[in-house]
Formats: sequence, structure tokens, C-alpha cells
Amino acid sequence: MRAFHLSWLAFFICFFAWFAVAPLMPVIKGEFGLSKDQLANIVIAAVSVTIFGRILIGPLCDKYGPRIVYTCLLGFGAVPVIGIGLVHGYAAFLVLRLAIGVIGASFVITQYHTSVMFAPNVVGTANAATAGWGNAGGGVTQTLMPIILTAILGFGVGNALGWRIAMLVPGIAMLIVAWLYWKYTQDCPEGNYKDLRAKGVEIESGKNGGWAVFKAASTNYRVWMLFVTYGCCFGIELFVHGVAASYYVDKFHLDIEQAGLAAGSFGLLALFARAVGGIVSDRVARIRGLDARTLLLFVLMLGEGIGLLWFSTTQTVTMAVIAMISFGLCTHMACGSTYALVPFIDRKSLGGVAGIIGAGGNVGAVAAGFVLKGTGDVQQTFAYLGSFVVVASLCAIAVRFSAEHKSREEALYQQAMEQRRNAAGMQPDAMPEAG
Repeated sequence: MRAFHLSWLAFFICFFAWFAVAPLMPVIKGEFGLSKDQLANIVIAAVSVTIFGRILIGPLCDKYGPRIVYTCLLGFGAVPVIGIGLVHGYAAFLVLRLAIGVIGASFVITQYHTSVMFAPNVVGTANAATAGWGNAGGGVTQTLMPIILTAILGFGVGNALGWRIAMLVPGIAMLIVAWLYWKYTQDCPEGNYKDLRAKGVEIESGKNGGWAVFKAASTNYRVWMLFVTYGCCFGIELFVHGVAASYYVDKFHLDIEQAGLAAGSFGLLALFARAVGGIVSDRVARIRGLDARTLLLFVLMLGEGIGLLWFSTTQTVTMAVIAMISFGLCTHMACGSTYALVPFIDRKSLGGVAGIIGAGGNVGAVAAGFVLKGTGDVQQTFAYLGSFVVVASLCAIAVRFSAEHKSREEALYQQAMEQRRNAAGMQPDAMPEAG
């Protein structure tokens, strides 16, 4: 459970730092005199480099273990977060915004770590809960960073210096969590990968390590179907985090604190909605197995697409917030449902599977950024994205498993249940349903 709590906390801090600058953009936009095209480039930069980071980080987890990989990501990622406060122009700001995007790869480590720590009957819930609580960092930063900036300005500091000081908060938090992760976690229930391999213990996930895992994962069509679906749920989530505060300021003329609260309501849904997606996936899987997980994902994505189309037509701030919360619920639950499926795709290539599908989320966000750049209008962009999501929901239905695969996973599920019964010292007929 130390790994569970520290993995969501680490992801929370990374997500907080990743989007800490987004709610401050109305201030930064005025200081640097940014155009709409430059703002779109910044949104794209924030998520584009994470694509490569996520693809790389999965095999690194298989090779070196999640403990050391997460510690390094947190430590090195704090540098551009703090450093962005030193820039004084668009070009330098864009480069450091690009560098900050690397910490978005933290998601893959979180999902990898809980996937190897938890049994098949609860892994969907564990993955969704850690990712959901971590993603809540995006909502907290939308609300908290404007408050931090306001507090700093209250001491007589100007806007130009105030937002720079505010960026010290997430950077320092990353360094603290890096130390905690190194000191209090281990790679898997049996210990750290390095020690286990030195003893000759075979590790199921990525026993060959490195790119052999990535190659095996990349030949599985299910990975690419979920790559698309994750691009249309987590990609939308990232896009909303990047543009929501500015959208509420520009369209509904809210001040920066009000816009932060409105935008933050979307991110704070992750506190429970993503976990609910994983919990429901685990529940329905008891009745109809893996096929039920894919059907649930389809339904949630369809709801997300319809909700986005509704949001794109709203003309009042009240209806906009209601619509955003509605499609946000489906979006977060779809993310949780996706990674409730990931551990069952290919256990021997888990790092590669998690990395490729995770990268799909950022590909979706980058694609949304280019749609925004092409239309030049955020509201119209949301309408296009809603249509794309409705069509992409069909990819969830396309994910199918062979009878042999289902039989193997069912055997692992029953084995986990038997271990739980034995641990509880109960007879099968007295055992409650797994949670």
C-alpha cells in the first residue's frame, strides 16, 4: 500500500506541476504579448513531447523498475518547472513548456507500479484510483495556482514576478516526493528488480527488459485500438486542462480566480470519477469477463462525445459548467475503464502496452491542439472533438480476446480469489464478493 499511496501522490504532484502554468496563462499572455497561434503552439508543446516520454518510460520500468525511474523523473522534471520562471520571451517559454511535458510520462509509471502490485480481481480499481487521484492534480492546479498568485500579489509583488515565484511551489514539491518515493517504495511485492534478478528470480513483466517489450506490445492490435480510445478520453482531458481557464476568461469574461474555479471543477472530478470507471469495470468483469470491460468503455466514450457536442453549443457560464461536468464524468470514467483493461492485454509486455496506450492520450491532446490551431476558435474545436470521440468509441468494441486468452485470465482471477480466501481464513461459501 505504500506503493499505492506514493504512486498516486507522485502522479498528483507531476500533474500539478505539468499544468501549473496553464491557469496563469492570462497573465503570461499579457506580459509576453502572445498571439492565438503562439498560444496554440504552447498547448501543443505541453503535451507533444510526453508522447515520446511515455513510449520510452514503459520499457524503462521493465528494465530498471518503477522505483528508480519515478525518482529520476521527479528529480529531473523539477528543473524546467522551476526554470520556466526565469524566461522573458516566447521562444524560451515554449522550449521550457516542451521540457515540462516530459513529466507527463509519470502516468505510465503509476499504472505500471499498481499493475504489478495488485491481483487481477482488484487491479482495475487500483489502477483507476491511483490515476484518478493523481489526475486530480490537474483540477487542483487550476484552482490553487491562481490563489497562490493572488496571495503573492498581496505582498505588493507585480504580476511579472508573481507568476514566476508561484512556479517554485510545484517544483519544490516534486523534489520532496522524489525523496519519499526512493526511500519508501519497492518495485514489486517481492522486492526490487535489481535484487531479484541478482538472485536469479524471473520477473513476469518484461523478463527480457527494454525494447523487446516494446516490440512485442506494438504488434498487438488491441494496443492500437486502446491507443485511439485513450487519445479520445485522456487526450480530451489534457486539452481541457490546457485551454479551460483561458476559455472561461475570453468567452464568459470571468476573472482569473473565477475561471480557475470553473476549470478546476473538471479536473477535480478525477478524485472519484476515474476510480469509479475502474471499479465498475472490475464489477462487470465478474459477470461477463473481459468482453464486459470493452462494452463499458464503448458506452462511456459515446457519452463523452455527446457531452462534448452539448458543451460546444452552450452560451451561458452556468450551462457551460454543467455540460463540462457531464462530459467530464464520462471522460474520467473512460480513462479509468481503459486502464482497467491494460493489465489484461499482454502480461509479458506490460511496460510496452502501458507506454504505447499512455502515449495515445498525448497524441489525442496534440491532435486537439492542431484542430484548435486550424479553427482558431475553442468552442468550434470542442464541436469537432465531440464528433471524433463518437466515431472513435467504435474502437472499444473492436477489442476482442480469444477463448484461450479468456481462459488463462479467468484462471489467474480464480487463483487470486483463492489466495484471498486463504489469507482471510474463510471457506469459499462464506467468502464475500471481491472488492
